[in-house]
Amino acid sequence: MAPLKITKILCIGAGYVGGPTCAVIALKCPHITVTIVDLNQARIDAWNSPDFNLPIYEPGLEDVVRQCRGRNLFFSTDVDKGIREAELIFVSVNTPTKKSGVGAGFAADLNYVELATRQIAAVATTSKIVVEKSTVPCRTAESMRTILEANSKPNCRFDILSNPEFLAEGTAIADLFQPDRVLIGSLQTREGKDACAALANVYSNWVPENKILTVGLWSSELSKLAANAMLAQRISSVNALSAICEATGANIDEVAHAVGYDSRVGPKFLKASVGFGGSCFQKDILNLVYLSESLHLPEVAAYWRQVVEMNEYQKRRFSKRVVDTLFNTITGKHIAVLGFAFKADTGDTRESASITLIRDFLSERAFVNIYDPKVIESQIWLDLSEACPNMSLESIKKQVKICNSAVEAALNTEAIVIATEWKEFKAVAWTEVYEHMKKPAFVFDGRLLVDADELTKIGFKVYPSFFFFGSVHSQFDKVATIGRPTA
Repeated sequence: MAPLKITKILCIGAGYVGGPTCAVIALKCPHITVTIVDLNQARIDAWNSPDFNLPIYEPGLEDVVRQCRGRNLFFSTDVDKGIREAELIFVSVNTPTKKSGVGAGFAADLNYVELATRQIAAVATTSKIVVEKSTVPCRTAESMRTILEANSKPNCRFDILSNPEFLAEGTAIADLFQPDRVLIGSLQTREGKDACAALANVYSNWVPENKILTVGLWSSELSKLAANAMLAQRISSVNALSAICEATGANIDEVAHAVGYDSRVGPKFLKASVGFGGSCFQKDILNLVYLSESLHLPEVAAYWRQVVEMNEYQKRRFSKRVVDTLFNTITGKHIAVLGFAFKADTGDTRESASITLIRDFLSERAFVNIYDPKVIESQIWLDLSEACPNMSLESIKKQVKICNSAVEAALNTEAIVIATEWKEFKAVAWTEVYEHMKKPAFVFDGRLLVDADELTKIGFKVYPSFFFFGSVHSQFDKVATIGRPTA
């Protein structure tokens, strides 16, 4: 039996997952009408803006939207109309970590998923394929199916699929064009497999058949959590090794490079840094911790919790290094933080290491200049307000200045912290920057981005991330070698 031919797709949620994913589906499937809906009017207005000032910065996204919008790609706040007309519905809403109640700090808040599911059941008058696109705990699809079946109208059938995204912000469009794999989970019933084949048929318009993996529903849900946990684990592992490198005089970049040559390991995600951020890694690991504890697997929960704890330790260690190096106090001193997004090529600031660093600097009563090429000013103030609940926004603004360039941010500062790996920071006019800084001028490279030797020749005291010369036997040796060129 040939799979159902999908001609109308709805995506509930116009965020970092739903927007780019469904825009690419529209581009690659011109025979399918794709509608993306969201209750946030300002966000939809941005998606529909005449000058394509989209609410999400992602390289290549604007070009995709320009080709499709108004042809077979539409953005709307009319959720009910979209539900009635669609044959397949992606649920791509936010699933933040719970802040209160049972599982607070670990479990995913599925309120938006449930609200979207209930709205589908209330509005739909014909059968639908409903697809989990949000990252959710294992067996969330079972809850969705229960809600849909309990509230469905006569002769209205719902089939549930899991289709987690594996996008990396900054390369999302490239990831969508040439994915490592597309994972679709379904119930292993005839109807479930038919629904799975229908979605697979959509992706087959541009994704090779051998990269479309079809599995059981629960395996698909858990695979997304497992993938993010494993990637985050690699980052925490190399960051843990960086602490040993600092204590012994080893070079973490050289160690990681050597380890990455092992074909069983590979080089990816072995870059020491100030720590991982983003919307997925920490949230998904904490979700895995909560799941393990719920299943009475405390040792498993403790294992995965340590990945997050190591990440927090790395950020604290970096903040302390800045304070220690600036002669054990940063009170009244000025520090430039280059980068506020959690990684390059995105405007997303969720769980950004910059937020933690700046919070620590403010607590030490330092003054901070911030520059990021894509993060909007209002988002920076919002993030800092949430990170510093004991400070009023007015107080924060007395210590923080948002700048329009890296050069401006560095003006009259004692130190520069590189917190995001934007390529433009490599091309900064470092000689000019040095001339306008207080001396000695320090650079703390939290992303191993700049050429430490070149900056040292200019006159900077450079700390390329987490390896520092000095004896493991003597703290005095470490202090005595401040500013010494590194290997």
